[in-house]
Order: sequence, then C-alpha cells, then structure tokens
Amino acid sequence: MEILPAIDLKDGQAVRLTKGLMQSAKIYSDEPWEVAKKFEEMGSSWVHLVDLNGAFAGEPKNLEQIEKIRQNCHLKLELGGGIRDEETIRRYVDLGIDRIILGSIALKNPSFVKEMAQKYRIVVGIDAIDGYVAVEGWAEKSTMKATDLARAFADAGVEAIICTDVGRDGMLSGVNVDFTLSIAEASGIATIASGGLKNLDDIIALKESQKISGVIVGKAFYEGTLDLPEAFAFLAKNMF
Repeated sequence: MEILPAIDLKDGQAVRLTKGLMQSAKIYSDEPWEVAKKFEEMGSSWVHLVDLNGAFAGEPKNLEQIEKIRQNCHLKLELGGGIRDEETIRRYVDLGIDRIILGSIALKNPSFVKEMAQKYRIVVGIDAIDGYVAVEGWAEKSTMKATDLARAFADAGVEAIICTDVGRDGMLSGVNVDFTLSIAEASGIATIASGGLKNLDDIIALKESQKISGVIVGKAFYEGTLDLPEAFAFLAKNMF
C-alpha cells in the first residue's frame, strides 16, 4: 500500500479545504514546491496534486507552481483538477506529470476516459457525497452511485481509482474504509482511499483490509495528527 501526500493548489499556494468548500481554504505554504521537497525527504515516492482553481474553471490554473514542483523534486506526481481534454493531458504529460487524474469527465464522458487510458497513465477520481458522485469541484451531486461509476471502469485499462468521501474530507474524522472497499470490490481496480484520514490507526485499518492499494494524506500531515515518517516506516515493515 502506498501513502500519497497531497498538495492542493489554490492561487499558487498550498492549501487544504474542508468538505471541498473553496471558501474554507487554509493556507499552509506560499511555496508548494518546498512542501513537495519535504515529502521527498520524508521518504515518499508519490505526491498527489490537485489544481483546485482548475477544478472549478475546467482548465489549468496553477501551471507555474506545478512546473516548480516538477523541477524541484524527483517524486512521481499524479495530478487532477479541471482536466477535460486530451490537449491538457498531453500538456501535463510533456511537463513530466506521471499520471493524470480524471474526475468530473469520468461521469460525463466515460468513453473519453477509456480512450485516454489506452494512451496515458490515467487514474479515475470518484468523489462521493452520501454515496453519490460529486462533480464540478464537488459543487454538485449527481444521481449516479459511486459504486456504479467504479464498476463502469472495471476493464477500461485505468491505472487506479481514487475515491473520496467528500463529507469527511479535511475533517480528520477517520477514513471511510467501508466506502473505499465498496469501490475496490465494484471495480476490481487498484483503489486509493481519500478523505478524513487522521492518524496511523487509519492507515493500519486500510492495510488490514488487504484490498486497498493506497491512501491520500492531506490535513493529517499539515495539522500534525499523523507522523508521516512513522507512517512510511510502518508500511516498510509491513509490506506483506
């Protein structure tokens, strides 16, 4: 299981939101690339990047900071937020992004996602409110069940699914293990948990499930409720 520390980008800064609300943004750094460098020094292999402005605008909005992150660390980077077409995917891939997260477009145009998965390393982002898919930067709740959307990508060639329980995101209330397992079982694809992680107990619970391939760590790191080096050490000792 992988731990993927997160950097959410808003107006060029590293922030965290509560329940996906833009007005709740708390700024943690004016230099997000320094945060990425810190994750690398702590032993991370990945960084999970989200262009929050892009998620609402439907186009890249934090390119300068994304470029700085790529230039200043050797980590593998995955990126989501407002990616709606192949031109944007190719732009990010050419920039050195390792894999691309497609969220809202996965619900609106699943055939596009499946087509892109044949050309690029694609991760599907499924964000859910009360079990239903949230879209447009979590501003809207659709009528599609998250598990049904996950099932639609079972044999699509996507690399992973990241599932976020929006109601827990940024709340430090604990990961929704059951929800994550339901996505993993519906899709049969490597599934990464997101939303609500508080401490090492959450990581232990996810690891014990044996069906979850990763977890996004956000506010728990920034607020100090999770010792990230300790978490990396735990997984290194319990690889099997």
